[in-house]
Amino acid sequence: MTINLKNQQKQCEFKPRRLKLPRMGSWLLPLLVINLLSPVHADTSNDMLAPQTSTADALTGPLHTVTVATASLAESLLFYMDGLGLSVTGPVSVDARTRTRQRTLWGVPDDIGWDLYLLRRPNAPGAASIRLLVLDTPTPAIHSSWSALQRGPFSMGFPNEDQEALDAKMRRLGFGSLNVIEKYTVPRRDGTVYPIHETIFNGPDFVHAVGIYRGDGMAQLGPVDAATGLGGPAYSAQVVDDSDAMLAFLTEVLGMELRSDRTWKSAGTEGALNVPDGTIFRFSIVYAMGATSGHLLFVDYENVASLSNGVAPRLPNRGIGMWTFPVTDLDEVLRRATDKGIEIEGAPVSVDMPAFGKARVATILAPNGFMIELFEAQP
Repeated sequence: MTINLKNQQKQCEFKPRRLKLPRMGSWLLPLLVINLLSPVHADTSNDMLAPQTSTADALTGPLHTVTVATASLAESLLFYMDGLGLSVTGPVSVDARTRTRQRTLWGVPDDIGWDLYLLRRPNAPGAASIRLLVLDTPTPAIHSSWSALQRGPFSMGFPNEDQEALDAKMRRLGFGSLNVIEKYTVPRRDGTVYPIHETIFNGPDFVHAVGIYRGDGMAQLGPVDAATGLGGPAYSAQVVDDSDAMLAFLTEVLGMELRSDRTWKSAGTEGALNVPDGTIFRFSIVYAMGATSGHLLFVDYENVASLSNGVAPRLPNRGIGMWTFPVTDLDEVLRRATDKGIEIEGAPVSVDMPAFGKARVATILAPNGFMIELFEAQP
């Protein structure tokens, strides 16, 4: 497989490159995910999509925090703590002033309260965190089912050293998946292959968690705790219906780089996504400049209708409601957002956030209405 890389500079015009490929097997999406993502702390000489830029040039850093709203603390802890092995802190106490600023930034109405929990992997530096908002008033769910055809925020990725063991544990806990564990091989740049094991688990509030393992000495897709063999979150994915708008937003406003933009066709429904036979979809991967993890994946279906239950893909609705990124210059990002007609939900304020400390923070809405939180750290 030949991959054409396209470097994206912060001020460049977004021009997606697309490639139609012949019909391929249902293993195609996970193969593409694994084959294109840069491993963490690994030799990239055999990697077909290693960073082509430097972190020194990054305006926006890798995915830092995924905010998930839920009405069920017990089920969420069973999934994320007992199942995926994350450490939990909470409920985290915040003062009234901070709570008011959070409410304004996140667009949460006054009649909805929440407890805040932080889910982290302390022995895997560089992994993203989950900020769990346990609502006192159930809100509509962003998704009405676990179907991979539903638009909006879809999943978080959890690399690990033993996917078979993780798969068995999640099923013992009572959680299903979009399909059975997938096992296949993936080529390296030099033509040799290595094994992949993957399961897309069905979590609370119709959120998916992708458990994924790379074998034969390949580094996992994100930081992994050496003691437990569990890692992540390492990335997050969405199903969208306008890739051009989303990718232009990420590259032109946030200054990220597009590392893959392809069109594929599924064969059969036995693959991890469990989509109809012959489904054509555009699949794009975006990284912060120079980053090897904390990336974003986008699926855009072209010959089947994506689904929506009419609920806005953002807080305070239940599910994945926000992504958080560090930035080096918040004012520059907001200037770009304004120039591109991007809606600023929460104007910049200085606040001490439990997830990342003292910072200037703002929120904006991506073209699909999804909320993006930006913070510029303060001394």
